Amino acid sequence: MPDNYINYDTTDRMAIITLNRPDKRNALNEEMITALKERFHHAKEDSKVKIILLKANGNVFSAGADLAYLQRLQQNHYEENHADSRHLMELYWQIYTHPKLVISQVEGHAIAGGCGLATICDLCFAVPEATFGYTETQIGFIPALVSVFLTRKIGEGRARELLLTSRLIEANEAAGYGLITGVEERDKINDFVWEKAVELCNNTSAQSIAQTKQLLADIAGLGIEEALAVAAERNARARATEDCQKGINAFLNKQKPAW
Repeated sequence: MPDNYINYDTTDRMAIITLNRPDKRNALNEEMITALKERFHHAKEDSKVKIILLKANGNVFSAGADLAYLQRLQQNHYEENHADSRHLMELYWQIYTHPKLVISQVEGHAIAGGCGLATICDLCFAVPEATFGYTETQIGFIPALVSVFLTRKIGEGRARELLLTSRLIEANEAAGYGLITGVEERDKINDFVWEKAVELCNNTSAQSIAQTKQLLADIAGLGIEEALAVAAERNARARATEDCQKGINAFLNKQKPAW
């Protein structure tokens, strides 16, 4: 697969990861998933990167699985399909627990696995015309991986409706469900998302973002007493970090910390 199917650029403490297969509606296959994992890992290791923007070229954010890819999967035995499923699982988990804050910018339809990719990010902003949906049941498949994250994000009731009916919803309804963060007009979304990213770069601690994301991943599904015990332990550890000391000193001196 050509390297430019997933573009990667950095500027102003931000990494921009762009799906660049518009002729195939940015459909996902094994090679694209591998490339995305590599780009997200590169952003993790780059100390100059604080925010990651996930975008797509063309009229569709991502149509989900590539048709040729699906045809090939029909010939696989269970072990091959299980390994392939874990490949996508690892990408989702990588984004979900990534120490950097990840923002997706959706300017076209996000369907099935493409919807999972867009909505698993920490923040997701879309144009009004964008649609979101998990259409797996329409082709006899199941939205297995995304169900784990979706029920955490919007609750079981809403998740059941979307996953079982394969219904497509527009951006404003998706925002009302809590599936995405917000909606912005097409001619304004680039500036809006960029300004939001710059604001987060300037006003939040990178250490705090990483620790909070890991905490949220770790306490999901725990009982309240166990979750509180984990939270208390992380609270105590956070107090000894360099960023916490810096932030408290700035607050006590009525200054704004330089993040």
